[in-house]
Amino acid sequence: MTTSPSQFDAKIEAALELFKDAGHRYVQPPLLQPADVFLDLVGEDIRRRLFLTTGAHGADLCMRPDFTIPVCREHLANGAASRKAAYFYNGLVFRQRSEGSGEIPQIGAESIGRDDFEAADADMLALAVSSLETFGISTPEIRIGDEALFVALLEGLSLPKVWQRRLRDLFGDGERLADTLNRMGGQAPSSDDNRDIRLGFLSALNGADPSSAKAVVEDLLSIAGISAVGGRSPGEIAERFLEQATLASGDNAHSKAAETIRKYLEIEGPADDVVAELKAFAKTAKIDLDAPIAAYEARLKAVSAKGLDVSKITFAASFGRRLDYYTGFIFEIHAAHNDNAAGRDQLVGGGRYDKLARLLGADAEVPAVGFSIWLDRLSLICGAGA
Repeated sequence: MTTSPSQFDAKIEAALELFKDAGHRYVQPPLLQPADVFLDLVGEDIRRRLFLTTGAHGADLCMRPDFTIPVCREHLANGAASRKAAYFYNGLVFRQRSEGSGEIPQIGAESIGRDDFEAADADMLALAVSSLETFGISTPEIRIGDEALFVALLEGLSLPKVWQRRLRDLFGDGERLADTLNRMGGQAPSSDDNRDIRLGFLSALNGADPSSAKAVVEDLLSIAGISAVGGRSPGEIAERFLEQATLASGDNAHSKAAETIRKYLEIEGPADDVVAELKAFAKTAKIDLDAPIAAYEARLKAVSAKGLDVSKITFAASFGRRLDYYTGFIFEIHAAHNDNAAGRDQLVGGGRYDKLARLLGADAEVPAVGFSIWLDRLSLICGAGA
């Protein structure tokens, strides 16, 4: 399809009208955001790509790398955290990229405070699909995942907390997750010279007196003239090294758990068909997944009620987001049968992030779900030049 810039702008306005009609209110969070919030919450992938600066009073700031955190911060600043509210936005996010501009135009919507979880999930997925229709994407490919299922699996395996935390952090990062599962099973991870050196250092730390090992790391950082990395103090970095030393040691004690996780991650197929497969897996693994599977089924029913064909939606157990605040249902949408490179990229990404409000200072978790649309990728598909 070929669309002029003015026509593309009209499509954006049409999508924004859909958000309004669905009860969402326009917000425009500040471009400059406190860096420490993002350094703590966005995950390693985005953390490396932040545009950082320093404010007039010495505070570390960053250019807004996403909208979800700023919208949630604005929600918390203007009323009770648990109140129901719905927002939409239109603007730029900023991430360093090897190719293309670091200024990325996005529109999106967020729903906060609804406790009818599955219905809210379905509403937001349907709204995202309807939004793409305004751009001529009528047969999208939808892929869904469920971090709550993965977390329930880890808890059911009774793994040490350090392993649970590490596996949860890597969910969605296939290669690094596979390496960690190999270490759990006593296998050597894929390596390079730098990694071999690092693992040797971590092995030397493992089993050492924690306070002495922490002092060694802090001394090394001091000698190198490093006072902070990614917003973390030397003490925090040392703690991370000690945690990684435990993980790097690896043994056969968790080999059965590693194999169980691998089998779970292989589950993929039409969203309705995998219900039976998930139940069979839980029975074979002798892990209680009844609650998250029931929630998954209820979500599919709600999605179907919105007019979406769940048999054409793909569930992938391995699909996760490398953002630390996602908690449950996640989804991404691509253009179907598109040979354009942009068509192979994710056009929409979203999901549930119930723990974000608490991480930002609220007294308790607040139900929340939302999505972002990548306008630069849509523009390439629509043929809308500058």
